Amino acid sequence: MERICVFAGSGTGKGPTYAEAAAALGGLLARRGLGVVFGGGHTGLMGVLADAALAAGGEVIGVIPEALRDRELAHEGLSRLEVVDSMHTRKARMNDLADAFIALPGGVGTLEELFEMFTWAQLGIHHKPCGLLNAGGYYDPLIRFLDDMVAAEFLRPDQRALLEVAGEPAGLLDVLAGSRPQPPERPWIRSWQT
Repeated sequence: MERICVFAGSGTGKGPTYAEAAAALGGLLARRGLGVVFGGGHTGLMGVLADAALAAGGEVIGVIPEALRDRELAHEGLSRLEVVDSMHTRKARMNDLADAFIALPGGVGTLEELFEMFTWAQLGIHHKPCGLLNAGGYYDPLIRFLDDMVAAEFLRPDQRALLEVAGEPAGLLDVLAGSRPQPPERPWIRSWQT
């Protein structure tokens, strides 16, 4: 792996836990020689992540839609900032630049980005690892919901296994580094017998 795309909140959330996780992840990525691809913003966990990676000497590439750059949300101190025409183009470009995906805590935008990449893995559009950094147990309800989806037979166990989860950055990076995800043979067929 050369670069990891990190989806993260544009806010820092309640308390210091989430910002501490973002800073730890950014610094660790840089120290491991892994570039960061992210949404290009200077606010919230996005900014904390980028600043930590830059401070540790890492490469940080931001991909931001023109409309958000024009609202003065762009991080101007990055290794490279790519300005694109839409959110759809942003996600496609982030996919092109990254070898894996991680979601830090965030809101619906973070979830939407993660779930698109998770879905693309399920459909075989890419074969890149996807992970949740479950800082402070933030994603516990979502993890339970995914497991409930398996129990209700809306998500097969092999599909669920495409999303790795860890509570701290080093553990998640180790899992992703060893992951070679393969999409289910027939990801769109509702079959739990195969």
